[in-house]
Amino acid sequence: MARKSSQEIHSGSSDQTVVYATPALEKGLDILELLARDRNGLTKSEVARALQRTVSEIFRMLVCLQRRGYIIETQQDRYVLSLRLFQLVQEHPPTERLLSEALPRMHVLSEKLEQSCHLGVLEAGHVVILAQTNARASVGLYVKAGSRVDLMEAASGQVILAHLPSEAREKALADWQKETGRRVPADLGSHLRKIERRGYETRKSYQVQGVINISCPLMGESSRAVAALTIPFIHRLGASIPLREAELMLRETSREISKAIGAPH
Repeated sequence: MARKSSQEIHSGSSDQTVVYATPALEKGLDILELLARDRNGLTKSEVARALQRTVSEIFRMLVCLQRRGYIIETQQDRYVLSLRLFQLVQEHPPTERLLSEALPRMHVLSEKLEQSCHLGVLEAGHVVILAQTNARASVGLYVKAGSRVDLMEAASGQVILAHLPSEAREKALADWQKETGRRVPADLGSHLRKIERRGYETRKSYQVQGVINISCPLMGESSRAVAALTIPFIHRLGASIPLREAELMLRETSREISKAIGAPH
């Protein structure tokens, strides 16, 4: 049987899917995905060992990715991701529009409430923080833009899940299971239905004691959540705006942003 040197053909029930062999691209993407999971960076030999390749196989990939600005070599001869990928995400037209409509309103909300506010989206079993605004108050909880939070440990993640069509929700949960190796909580379905009925979520932080996360979905043109807006609410002595009023203000801001990005009225 002749060997397929340039492509492999996989047959489905009625269609044929052509998968082209792109070994160099595969190696480059493997490196980016590997470094994305490691905060401290990796040496050449560590990258090669993790990907089960030789150093000579991945050396040119590292040089190319560094030259294009996707990775940085530290003084300790370790490779780490740059902010290039995050920059590309922000320049992507739908994301750019979301940020341009959300950020001014987020700044106003943070100033009125004297609380920080962040914007998160789903990505491969995590919530990725696209933007963060801070109040002028000296005390607050600030979530760094670009941070990744486990889907099950983020109120924003569950709010987005609750406002997705069933097919998209199942895919997001499958991505989470693949990423973490954990099972979906048995009571997740009933919890998401409660969030959907209420339209938002208010609950104690999964990660920080004394913080209550208020999270609302940002809805897109197809009446599905594209992101979530969250306030990590801190009870500050002498604060003029209570939790319930903060909920109302966040919900109103979320509706304004949703309308601006094309959600049905």
